Amino acid sequence: MTGSSIATSAQGLDVGARRFLHPGPLRWLRASAWMVLMFVAFTLVYAGAGVFATPMFKSGGDLPGVLKVTAVCIAGLALYAGVVRLAEGRWPSELALKQAPLELLTGLAIGAVMLTAVVAGLYLLGVYDISGPRASSPWGTIGMAVESGVMEELITRAIILRLLMRAFGVWPALVLSAALFGALHLSNPNATVVAATAIAVEAGLMLAAFYLLTGRLWVSIGVHAAWNFTQGWVWGAAVSGIAVKESLFVSHPKPGAPEFLSGGAFGPEASLPAMVVGTGVAIVVLYWAWKRGNFRAQPDPIVAAEPQES
Repeated sequence: MTGSSIATSAQGLDVGARRFLHPGPLRWLRASAWMVLMFVAFTLVYAGAGVFATPMFKSGGDLPGVLKVTAVCIAGLALYAGVVRLAEGRWPSELALKQAPLELLTGLAIGAVMLTAVVAGLYLLGVYDISGPRASSPWGTIGMAVESGVMEELITRAIILRLLMRAFGVWPALVLSAALFGALHLSNPNATVVAATAIAVEAGLMLAAFYLLTGRLWVSIGVHAAWNFTQGWVWGAAVSGIAVKESLFVSHPKPGAPEFLSGGAFGPEASLPAMVVGTGVAIVVLYWAWKRGNFRAQPDPIVAAEPQES
């Protein structure tokens, strides 16, 4: 009898190369259609998590609420793994569990340090007032950070960036996914085109860079969640245009401060310090990912014939 063995190279990013994404005619179209279908499905899961997180973010929240949000997010990750296994013929390396604890902790530390550096820059430039500390509950902001960190990274990086990379290559994928990430924030309160552009550049590219560097979502999830939590609860600044109700400190732009420096009502993410910090980190990490060979997809599987058996 005859059989086949599949050989692949470990170099490059695993963006899917089997079943629905198999080599052949119109793979770019199949990858694009698969991206749209996954985007719609997991946006609905994200909305389910928001049922718990949004009220918590406004009212303070509690531990049971955070656990509900976390459960929905874990279910979303499990659903993604199952769908990818069925449709793409692989277990998603982007959700590899062995590296998850260390990479999540690393991402949390990086996100907290980055956002604190942004607030320090705003303070040193003389465009922000900071008061506190005060007694407050962190649970609402934890719920929001978990929700946004997990679901936005799953949708924007594992689905949009990965499948655009499969369809068109890394540079179009980076530009389009970052632009979409910024555009999705236009529906937030106090959003402007400038704020959305800042989000696209400083956060869209930076978070994509960590995914390209590791081939996994965990660092990106940690950075995203810690950025939002540190911005919202620790420093009490608006998070993507949404004013926080509970925070350790209270931070806001000084009256008359130029919006391009302070970010205005949208918050620190639309500020010059955020652009400098986020874009600087993005450039360094993107270069690191390029040096590791992750600016290209893994080669397509090579099917080799096995020896004949008599």
